[in-house]
Amino acid sequence: MTTRRPTIGVFDSGFGGLTVLKALLELIPDADYAYFGDTARLPYGSKSVETVARYAVEAAHFLENNGSALLVIACNTATALALDSITAAAHVPVVGVIEPGAEAADSVSKNKKVVVIGTEATVSSHAYRKALEARDLHVREKACPLLVPLVEEGWVEHPVTEQVARIYLGEAFGEGFQDADVLVLGCTHYPLLKALLHRVVPPHVSIVDSAESTGRAVVAHLENLLPPTPGMPEERRARPRVRFFATDSEDKFRRLGARFLGHAIDAVQHVDLKE
Repeated sequence: MTTRRPTIGVFDSGFGGLTVLKALLELIPDADYAYFGDTARLPYGSKSVETVARYAVEAAHFLENNGSALLVIACNTATALALDSITAAAHVPVVGVIEPGAEAADSVSKNKKVVVIGTEATVSSHAYRKALEARDLHVREKACPLLVPLVEEGWVEHPVTEQVARIYLGEAFGEGFQDADVLVLGCTHYPLLKALLHRVVPPHVSIVDSAESTGRAVVAHLENLLPPTPGMPEERRARPRVRFFATDSEDKFRRLGARFLGHAIDAVQHVDLKE
């Protein structure tokens, strides 16, 4: 008899959460994964808190019903607007992306001044501001709405993207925040721009990738959730089993998703969540 590998459910409104899944696969190769992208109903940023909460709870229940022992809300908007609703409705532990990102920023900042970039919805929620100010950090939030479509277009090293990023970050690090020493990537699309952003930010700035921070938080949760049983060998396979679910086109998910995950996606199952 062997200890079963846990299944980690990862939820996002679309493709960006695949950067979180990529980090999880690297940090926790001894788990299996179920990824749910609500691609038919994105973007969540233009929807009400009530609607986002309803969609996210539906997805959480779907992932639970597919064997997930832990849920990762790999969507900054859903974490910002609906984490409490998801946690209350779920029957398994839930990890969002905002608290791990704030914790990582606090651990690396020397002067307690942090810049957060994200979508309009995430910035308007002030979820990162609240999490960082609770740790006594000074925060400037900056919405960067053009970056997501540029990433989805595949322009991660395009001169236009670099110019747009320079404008946004020039504003973010201006007017009293020139000495901020941490940039928090408050959108799961932004890790694809990390190399470009390193060129754009001042040289003293550390970049905190909330996808990587969330992966480390999940490691800690799993250690508490599934402590090893003495004398019980773990189930071992060469690679994790990963299942992908999407509410819109499977072809589009495979095509765009590969950019975020870093390798091809073989099979995607279409899911129709009823309103």
